[in-house]
Amino acid sequence: MSIALPFNEVLEVIETLSLDEQETLLTIVQRRFAERSRQKLLADVQTAREEFNQGHCQPISVEALMQEILS
Repeated sequence: MSIALPFNEVLEVIETLSLDEQETLLTIVQRRFAERSRQKLLADVQTAREEFNQGHCQPISVEALMQEILS
């Protein structure tokens, strides 16, 4: 069961933790964030591959891509 707390209350609760506990919490949050970022990147890559395989996009050269970006 999860309890939703307002952000400000979460910060206040964190302040009650010891420095060691805050450091451990920070490490855990950073690792979870990194894992979520990896999962999102994997999902984006999979979506892009599916779109490519379905013919929704075509490969182009770096030069053509740069020209499109700059124009």
